[in-house]
Amino acid sequence: MRIALLVLGLLLTPATLADNWWIKSYGFDQSKLDGTGVTIAVIDTGVDSSHPDLLGTVIDGVDFSSVGVPNGTSGVGSSAFHGTMVASLIAGQGSAESGVVGVAPGAKLLSISIGLGVPGSDTDAQIAQAVRWAVDHDADIINLSLTRNSQTWPKSWDDAFSYAFENDVIVVAAAGNRSDKSSRPSAPATIPGVVSVGGVTKLKEPAEASAAGLGVAISAPAEDLLGSYPGEGYRVWDGSSAAAPLVSGLLALMSQSDPKASANDLIERLISSATDLGEPGFDANYGHGLINPTAALKSKEASAENPLGSLENWITQYRSSAQEEQSELVVPVQPEPVTVSEQTEVIEQEENLEPVGQSNSEPWLNPLLYWLLAPLAPLLWNVLRRERKGQARALKKTKGKPQHDSSVN
Repeated sequence: MRIALLVLGLLLTPATLADNWWIKSYGFDQSKLDGTGVTIAVIDTGVDSSHPDLLGTVIDGVDFSSVGVPNGTSGVGSSAFHGTMVASLIAGQGSAESGVVGVAPGAKLLSISIGLGVPGSDTDAQIAQAVRWAVDHDADIINLSLTRNSQTWPKSWDDAFSYAFENDVIVVAAAGNRSDKSSRPSAPATIPGVVSVGGVTKLKEPAEASAAGLGVAISAPAEDLLGSYPGEGYRVWDGSSAAAPLVSGLLALMSQSDPKASANDLIERLISSATDLGEPGFDANYGHGLINPTAALKSKEASAENPLGSLENWITQYRSSAQEEQSELVVPVQPEPVTVSEQTEVIEQEENLEPVGQSNSEPWLNPLLYWLLAPLAPLLWNVLRRERKGQARALKKTKGKPQHDSSVN
């Protein structure tokens, strides 16, 4: 019976219990703020607004890839899941027992899909269009969990990003991952004025997956983070792609706390309140330090200029001599994330990982088991449901420990 229950659970792809360890570990749960009144644009592969964790969060959107739906809420390209996972860390509507809890669950999202991984897609032009569209549709913060894999950027981005800064919009970008073609931060994270985010492990050491270099502005958790996966699933992932939305969410809380603060003020508070790790002061691994939500929300620092530099000055001094490297825009993400089962044990799979309920081996097995077990489905489902409730109660007693991570002691 136990084997039958496990098989039926895989066939029916049940919901996964989530462990949002970063919420408590970084003190996000100490604030009564939720990002209400703040709009964040997620420029990515599209956000699945029908996922239970994201219902009601996406208020508008657009597709620039030419292969997605008009409002940007369908996944596009080879990493179609990516935008949904990013969005969930910002504004996930889950609870401590089930689902992904976003840093700013009260924030609203703009879903802007671009052709990452779409053959022949002019992603450079699409990014420029996407940034302008986000600003024109009242975004307060723009999240870019992607990289161009080069330190330079096309001239079209000069105007687009300048437009964002001129309109008091904060741009947050992932620094990139070591698994990409470049181990150093890449554009758009290298653009002056952009909040470039690197990653740390649970032990607050530099994450192996995250790029390092003088282009990193701030660091955030980037290891063993749970994200909402299209189709009502959940997956664990690593990398600066996951760290950036945590910073975007924190900035939303800061903006809600002080609506009159400018983008420059908020960036100054973010970096000046960071916990200094590694070499004293600014360093290549942590940038200005590790995010400290409690201190950031208390800070009243102000800045007349963007503390991360001026794109306008860079254009004046360097654009005429700067070469535009030809490079392909990619999502900075580790191999497709590992699926977590309802029993919160990691399911071991080969390099080509697939969602729960799919397998490359024995393709006849799942359909056959389905027809054999279908008559017993109602009975087995009721038993499985009771088991879930018992496990949920048990997890409440051990809340705070990532049950899906067997390496945690």
